[in-house]
Amino acid sequence: MNFATPPATTPPSTKNPRTLVLGSTSRYRRELLQRLQIPFEVAAPDVDETPLAGETPRALAQRLALAKAHAVARAFPHAVVIGSDQVADLHGLPLGKPGSHERATAQLRQMRGQTVVFQTAVAVVCLDSGFEESDLAAVEVIFRDLTDNEIENYLRAEQPYDCAGSAKSEGLGIALLEAIRNDDPTALVGLPLIRTCRMIQAAGVALLADRADKA
Repeated sequence: MNFATPPATTPPSTKNPRTLVLGSTSRYRRELLQRLQIPFEVAAPDVDETPLAGETPRALAQRLALAKAHAVARAFPHAVVIGSDQVADLHGLPLGKPGSHERATAQLRQMRGQTVVFQTAVAVVCLDSGFEESDLAAVEVIFRDLTDNEIENYLRAEQPYDCAGSAKSEGLGIALLEAIRNDDPTALVGLPLIRTCRMIQAAGVALLADRADKA
C-alpha cells in the first residue's frame, strides 16, 4: 500500500500529552476521525508494508497498525498516535489496495460470490506515558456473484484503487454486496471508531469534554 503526500499540517505541541495524531495519510481515515469533532494532526508513517512469510491477513493488519503508530510516535513522543491498517482476507489470501484498474478487476473477480473478511486493525500509542493498545475489527462481507460487465462499470464509476479489496462500501461499492456483518459500522471504511474512541480516551484524549477544553 502506498501513501500519498499528506496535506501540510502544523506539528502537534509536545507539551500536551492529549494532542492527537493520525498516523495515516488515508483520506478515508481522516474523514472518519473528523466525526469526533476534536483537533488532530496528520503524519505519514514510514513503514514497509510487505507481508512476512506465512503471515495471515489478520496478523498483517495488526502488525502494520502498530508499526505505523510507533513510526509516527517516535517523531511525536508526547502525542497520542493512532495507527491503522486494513487487509481483505479471501480465505487466507491477503488483498490490499489494488493501485490499478487491472489489479482491481482481478481482485473483484476473485471475490465475486465469496465471503471476504476485511481485517481492520487500529493501534494507539503514546511513548511519553507508555500507553500502547491495539485491537482488530473483523468485518464479514458477502459479495454478489458479479458479472464482468458489472465489475467494469463499477470500477469506471468509482475508481476505488486506494481501497483494500477494491470495495468502496461507502460509495457505489455497496451495490457489490449481499451483506455486511460486523460490530462497528465504520470499520469497513478503514478505521473502527468505536474501538478507536475507547483507546484514545484511555490514553488521555477527552472526547465529550466541554468545547472550551479542546480549544
